[in-house]
Amino acid sequence: MAREQPIWGIHEGRHGEAEELALDKGRISIGWHAVGDLSKLGPDRESFKSAVAKAFPDYKAGAIPVQAGQLYRFVHEMQPGDLVVLPAKRDRRIHIGRVDGPYEYVGGAPNGYRNQRKVTWLVDLPRTAFTQGALWETGSALTLFQVKNYADEYRLAATGRRAAASPEAEADVVAVADDEPTVAAVAEEIEESTSDFVLKQLSRKVRGREFEFFVAHLLEAMGYRARVTVATGDGGVDIIAHKDALGFEPPIIKVQVKSSEGQIGEPDVKQLKGNLSGGEKGLFVTLGTFSNKASVFARTVPDIRLIDGAELVKLILEHYDQFSGSYRAAIPLKQVYVPAVSES
Repeated sequence: MAREQPIWGIHEGRHGEAEELALDKGRISIGWHAVGDLSKLGPDRESFKSAVAKAFPDYKAGAIPVQAGQLYRFVHEMQPGDLVVLPAKRDRRIHIGRVDGPYEYVGGAPNGYRNQRKVTWLVDLPRTAFTQGALWETGSALTLFQVKNYADEYRLAATGRRAAASPEAEADVVAVADDEPTVAAVAEEIEESTSDFVLKQLSRKVRGREFEFFVAHLLEAMGYRARVTVATGDGGVDIIAHKDALGFEPPIIKVQVKSSEGQIGEPDVKQLKGNLSGGEKGLFVTLGTFSNKASVFARTVPDIRLIDGAELVKLILEHYDQFSGSYRAAIPLKQVYVPAVSES
C-alpha cells in the first residue's frame, strides 16, 4: 500500500529565531539540542522518551512523550518529498516547501538548532490567501505537527493555486488539539487569529479606492483631519492629513496607500519621498509588507514613516472604538479578555 504523502507544519522558534536558517539557507530545524545527535538513538519512541527525560529532568511526565514524539517524527516519520508548511513570523506569510534530505545533526548551529533537514521552498503566500480554519491548524503550539484537516488546501497552494473559500469553509474552523497548551501560546494564537481576520476583512471589503477612505477614517480616529485626494492613478499622493482645521499648520502629511497583500519595494517609497517638499511628512500604508531595502531607506529618511499590515492592525484595534458603524460592520470585532503573559 502506497504511503500517503503527509504535510508537516513547523514553527521555527517562538519568536522566529530559526527562520533565517529555514528561509535563507533552506534548512528546517528543531531545537532540543541538549538531547544530542538524534540519529544515535534507537529507532523507537521509547528511546526518544528516555533521552528527553534524561536531558530535561524538569519536564513534567505528561510533557515527555509530546516532546519526544516531535523529535521522533522529525527523524523517522518525515521523509524526502513530504511537504512542509511554515507560518513565518518575520514576514507573516505562509511558506510551503518540499523536504529534500534526510535528518542531519549539525553541531554548532546557530541558537542551538542542530537537528536539521534540507528543504526547497516552492511558494509563499499571504495569510489572507487561506481559510481561517487552515490558519488555525498551522497555529498549533507544537514545534512540529502534521497538517490533516486542511491538508488539501495546502497541497493545492503548493501548486500555485488557491482553494475557493466558501462561507461554509470559513465557518468550519477546526482548531488543532494541543497536547500541552500553555498560556503564552493560547494568548499569542488569539492575537494572531484576530490579526489574520482583520487583514482578511480589509482585503475583501475595502480594497482599492475604498482602502484610501478607510485609512483616512483611521487617521481621523487618531486625531488628524484627513481628506482623500482626487484619483490620479497609481503612484500619487492618496491622502492629505494635518492637525489644524484649515490645513495650513505643519506638519502636512502626505499619505500613499496600497491595498495589495504583496511586498512594497524601495522604488515606491522613494516615489513618495519625491512628492514631499517644505517640511512635509510622508506616510506609506499597506496591507502587505515592505522589502528590506524599502525599510532601510525609510530609516535613513526622517520624514518618511512606513506602516505594514501587522502595524496597521494594531492601530485599528487601538482606535476601533472611534470607528464609524459602517467600518465596524466591515470589521466586526468584540472585546474579549485573554491571558496576560509576562515578558520577564
